[in-house]
Amino acid sequence: MCPHRGFCAVSLCKDALVFIPAKPVYYGYSNQQNAPQKTAVLCDTGKGEFIMARVYNFSAGPSMLPEKVLRQAQAELLEYGDSGQSVMEMSHRSKWFDAIIKDTEATLRRVMNIPDNYKVGFFQGGATQQFAMVPLNFMTTGKADYLVTGNFSNLAAKEAAKFGEVNIVASSKDKNFTYIPDVNAINYDKDASYIHICQNNTIFGTQFVEVPQVEGVPLVADMSSMILSKPVDVTKYGCIYFGVQKNVAPAGMAIAIVRDDLLGEGPALACCPSYMSYRTQADKNSMMNTPNTFGIYLCGKVFRWVENEGGLAAMEKRNRQKAKTLYDLLDRSEIFVPTAQPESRSISNVAFRCATPELDEAFISGARERGIEGIKGHRLVGGMRASIYNAVSQASVDALAAYMQE
Repeated sequence: MCPHRGFCAVSLCKDALVFIPAKPVYYGYSNQQNAPQKTAVLCDTGKGEFIMARVYNFSAGPSMLPEKVLRQAQAELLEYGDSGQSVMEMSHRSKWFDAIIKDTEATLRRVMNIPDNYKVGFFQGGATQQFAMVPLNFMTTGKADYLVTGNFSNLAAKEAAKFGEVNIVASSKDKNFTYIPDVNAINYDKDASYIHICQNNTIFGTQFVEVPQVEGVPLVADMSSMILSKPVDVTKYGCIYFGVQKNVAPAGMAIAIVRDDLLGEGPALACCPSYMSYRTQADKNSMMNTPNTFGIYLCGKVFRWVENEGGLAAMEKRNRQKAKTLYDLLDRSEIFVPTAQPESRSISNVAFRCATPELDEAFISGARERGIEGIKGHRLVGGMRASIYNAVSQASVDALAAYMQE
């Protein structure tokens, strides 16, 4: 931590940008008037480095990004390469952005080992838009099977029901979505256009260990809160989609990975808007309209970071260790109770609670005073939730665990 107590007037780029004194930015806060506050202070170390205090960020999304990526984006903010402009300013038809989007896709293909017979698309609208795009494009038989294991899979099923028959073939609502049903004991419809799952449930902290595999019926998975957290066999899926704001990049877009045969000649339903056609977007290389250029740029940075850090096997090893730290503590605690059943626990979102809502609020308030942010549970369920995505360090998890044991 820099010993100075205010901003230093330093030059990041002597010909372009100078920092001027500013009021400190508070990151810790409390309802108590005289509670101690922590300040984020940007200071020059004298070695060409700048240090800023950062919270232990467990937000479920938008969520923490790798610091290396943020620093790279900061360094390139005014000028990307030799373009003389920011990525936020350049044309999506320029040679610079053409190189960016191609490299972003190529890196994702390497990291996830995506076969050549799958297309990768970059979409605005987030995963919520995909809830409608999936049935509009794939509901060729007029019906589909959905497994409802949490809030987002329920929303996806409701959206799909606007376009055809939705069969809820399994649900864990009977136990407040604290478990994942046995996918091998489900009676699937052989005539279903597809089977849909939300593979990790951000709110309830559960995750599929096995996924449905029915011959002739493609599997569609929302992987928003688990993407890049561990290796995935892409060939088991007809379509994988994910909002990027949980484990990849800032909010504002989604990525879909679609098997060629599902694209066909176009959407299953004629009413599908042109923008929401996977076929059209694939043919246009995600350039039917102006895409989220800066979001795609940052996706590429994160994909490259994952690759340089050892790939998905390394991410899984880290994430399982972080999850183990918290679940081991929760299982022996007399104060906290984990909400997900052990065999269904997520390695991305750890959900827990105290005996009363009042104790939950006291714990959350105390966490904020210690620079621990984003652990308040979703408004639908309350309690606490620690989202331990790739960018969240073991040190952050250890800090949370230490506070839980005070």
